[in-house]
Amino acid sequence: MMSLPIPAVTIGLLLASNIFMTFAWYGHLKYKAAPLFIVILASWGIAFFEYLLQVPANRIGYGHFSAAQLKTIQEVISLSVFAIFSWAYLGEKITWQHGIGFALICLGAWFVFHDWS
Repeated sequence: MMSLPIPAVTIGLLLASNIFMTFAWYGHLKYKAAPLFIVILASWGIAFFEYLLQVPANRIGYGHFSAAQLKTIQEVISLSVFAIFSWAYLGEKITWQHGIGFALICLGAWFVFHDWS
């Protein structure tokens, strides 16, 4: 049986987990009339599935990636998912300031992954 490479599995799980977490944290913003208690319970329910993916992603990826690299991958994925979510789901515009900020974060990620030795 052929298995997927560790980076592909790790990144795939992190991508899926971030989709769940983005909906858990921000999906309720379209439903301002919903009672806060219900929103919190729904968010916890959605976040449960995020944890089912995030924890294995880190467990599988650690060793191939350092902890700092795993966190960096997670943050870049998180911002990518959020940018798409805020545009497609919340109807917010993505501005040039967002683009520059994201580019700077990606530059930071490059520094984390660059081998200086």
